[in-house]
Amino acid sequence: MDIYLIFVFILFALAIFDLIVGVSNDAVNFLNSAIGSKVAPRNVIMIIASLGILFGAVFSNGMMEVARKGIFHPQYFMFTEIMVIFLAVMITDILLLDFFNTIGLPTSTTVSIVFEILGAAVAVAFLKVQTGAHTILVDGVEKVAEVSDYINSGKAMTIIGGILLSVVVAFTVGLIVQGISRLAFSFNYKQPIKYFGAIWGGFAIAAITYFILIKGVKGAAFMDSDTKDYIKDNWLLISVASFAAWTILLQLLNWLFNINILKVIVLVGTFALAMAFAGNDLVNFIGVPLAGFEAFNLADGNDILMDGLAKKVHTPSYFLVIAGLIMVLTLWFSKKARSVTETELNLSRQDEGEERFNASIFARLLVRRAITTSTFFSTVIPEPIILKLKKRFDQKEIEKQWKKEDNPPMFDLIRASVNLTVASILISLATSYKLPLSTTYVTFMVAMGTSLADGAWGRDSAVYRITGVFTVIGGWFMTALSAFTVAFLVALFISWAKFAGVILLVVLAAIAIIRSNRAHKRKREEKAILVEEDSEVVSNAEAAVAKCNKGVTGILGTASGIYYAAVQSLIDENRKDLKEQYDLSIKLNEKTKKQKNNLYKVIAKLQQESVETGHYYVQVLDYQREMAHSISFLVKPIYEHVENNHKALPQVQVNELLELSYGINEFTNLAVRMVNEGNFSLLDDVHKKQGIIIELLNTYRKLQIKRIKNKEVGTKNSMLYLSILNETRNLVLNAVNVVKAQRDFIQYTSSK
Repeated sequence: MDIYLIFVFILFALAIFDLIVGVSNDAVNFLNSAIGSKVAPRNVIMIIASLGILFGAVFSNGMMEVARKGIFHPQYFMFTEIMVIFLAVMITDILLLDFFNTIGLPTSTTVSIVFEILGAAVAVAFLKVQTGAHTILVDGVEKVAEVSDYINSGKAMTIIGGILLSVVVAFTVGLIVQGISRLAFSFNYKQPIKYFGAIWGGFAIAAITYFILIKGVKGAAFMDSDTKDYIKDNWLLISVASFAAWTILLQLLNWLFNINILKVIVLVGTFALAMAFAGNDLVNFIGVPLAGFEAFNLADGNDILMDGLAKKVHTPSYFLVIAGLIMVLTLWFSKKARSVTETELNLSRQDEGEERFNASIFARLLVRRAITTSTFFSTVIPEPIILKLKKRFDQKEIEKQWKKEDNPPMFDLIRASVNLTVASILISLATSYKLPLSTTYVTFMVAMGTSLADGAWGRDSAVYRITGVFTVIGGWFMTALSAFTVAFLVALFISWAKFAGVILLVVLAAIAIIRSNRAHKRKREEKAILVEEDSEVVSNAEAAVAKCNKGVTGILGTASGIYYAAVQSLIDENRKDLKEQYDLSIKLNEKTKKQKNNLYKVIAKLQQESVETGHYYVQVLDYQREMAHSISFLVKPIYEHVENNHKALPQVQVNELLELSYGINEFTNLAVRMVNEGNFSLLDDVHKKQGIIIELLNTYRKLQIKRIKNKEVGTKNSMLYLSILNETRNLVLNAVNVVKAQRDFIQYTSSK
């Protein structure tokens, strides 16, 4: 049993990591409305969410949900088999949640843990059945066991049904409630809030209070059963009293201290959802290790059936407090939590701009159908009504206000309050009726429904946002499938490899997490550089010139470096270095694309008289984009040639490409020096070096044609070499165009 004591320690160690990766994913549920609306400084939001988590952890009922919910029947499994299931579940859960955190997609910790238990239990049950006939008692009757007898498959199907239902209901209700709220308050809501804000706030916070009672306090271990029964039997009276009290209090706070009622709603809602998350989802992370610990105590050195796990087991308070503290620390310091948060905010933000997801065929079709339907209704509904509706959804005033801010909110407080209120009500109702529900799915889909109602999914962004939503939803179902499959395989491996297999899997999991953290850190650093560049304020011609100078010299140097390294890697057939250059070319392409996508914002910030400045700014970015295209189209076929193990270049081509790369290096160095010094008298020298390179290209093209005619080279070689020559030509031509455009930009600005 000493080995199994070690297994219990491993389970608790894994629980700590599971808490970290779990909170990183679930933080999106209770932070996004507050962060997206910028209801308060980020630190204030984090403090309120942290208090909610701590309260929720203390109020947690501490029940061993994984055993009690009946995903499998523990009374039919031996202690050693139960430990295999729990170890497989924890290892899989860490890897799965960390993967979703790394790619920045929110998923459900509840669904993942349930299907991991299901997969691992099926694997162990399969082994039990395969190793020989086993008899079990079902309703007092002894029978030969089959895999289905060990598993409560109906529970899994109920959860899948709950997922589908929650996705549709949450989106629809969010859409309808936000539409009604916007009709009542409009985007210019300052005046209506003065008259109806207290009533709206009273209703919203009363709903959130009910949510706290149903999802939080009712499960508190320190509350006696009479108090819990009173809350359950008198929920309507409590809700009405809460509505009246909050309405009066909010109105007084607004009159006496001019406190923004909407901010109070959002902050209270953030606290409530954080509290519910900790109080209910905490068992997803520590439930399995606690079940393993209880199984160890029940076994007491013997390999016995685990009948005791079917009973309710209360969690010691110190476990809950420690878990709560780990969750709070993760909330503050996890970079991956921000990545997941950014995905939902990007999909629900009010303004247009760069979209994370590409368009899909289904999204395009859906948008076309929506446009057709909208056109039909516009012909049926009387024009006066349409005009009134448009007036309520007119965003001009709020757009003017946000344009004055360097970092405006992604949506307003009306939508943030609706997000939290609707999510709270839906989760409360589902809990009271004991319906399976994922808080992640509900909060995400409510946010998507409210953003659609608010017109955030306009014709310029709808296809990308819809694709993003379906990508996230697809990830949810992949969670269930992946969790089941991986846990099944891990359980089989542990059953075969025993202790050595557990140690090996834990080490591999640790290595995988460390590598993913490093990769995520690199991505964050690269993104931080781009954000810093984008945050440079461009409000006048001088600032635009300075930014363009930096961009031109940067792309010239980067393109030259990639070109030289790619040619050298092709000659050496160094696939690893070539892959690095290929990735750099993609990043350069994405960077120039992002700059062009931000054109609207930059030009909009330029002073009114700077129309000509905007023209030159656009011209410079256009040529930079073409340079990035050239280098990308050049490196990709080189990488594919080496990746596919095609023949190496003959020495004559090696010599030609080396001469070209040296020429490109001299050419770009001179161009960079000229732009940095602002000495455009060197432009003639740049033109001369460009002419030399063009002549070389023409000569080498003719020589390659001769080699083709003489059958000295094959088809793959010819396609690659001619492609390199063609893109080299495009590269130097666009490089000179960039320099000339920057020269014109500087000269125009200095003449003003």
